[in-house]
Amino acid sequence: MLKITIPSREMFDEKTQEFFQTKEYNIQLEHSLVSLSKWESKWNIPFMSTKEKTVEQTLDYIRCMTITQNIDEKAYNALTTKNIQEINDYISAPMTATTFNKNNNLKKNNEVVTSELIYYWMIALNVPMECQRWHLNRLLTLINVCNIKQTPPKKMSKKELMSRNAALNAARRSKLHTTG
Repeated sequence: MLKITIPSREMFDEKTQEFFQTKEYNIQLEHSLVSLSKWESKWNIPFMSTKEKTVEQTLDYIRCMTITQNIDEKAYNALTTKNIQEINDYISAPMTATTFNKNNNLKKNNEVVTSELIYYWMIALNVPMECQRWHLNRLLTLINVCNIKQTPPKKMSKKELMSRNAALNAARRSKLHTTG
């Protein structure tokens, strides 16, 4: 969960052609499957695509992430550059100590990832529904770990096996200072 302060600012309303003052808000944000699902149900496009989002779509995702109640819609227009950077850093943070080596990565495919697909993965892998409120990157890491653990180990080819054994033998010879 991210806590940010949207400062009080004087703004200009294009529609009414008047200046107005926003008050300061302390808000809590949660980048989760729930937020993603809310946003996708409104915009009817996948959030996790490489396509650039409009300013309106970005601000709306921040609204969907907000778990603090009764925030004036105009307050989101008062977000500072620092606020936006904090939010972007929070969204891109891994939120886990788990890392994957190149052998554990699943094959990349061109499947469009939507909230429904993530829910499917959760159901298929028996991930509890309360995890839908976790940070999205942490949830995706858990799904990846479950998928890797349930996949039978890949057999090594003869070439890979010989290469690995040669490396192990070389390391042993070096460590024990022997020639063979």
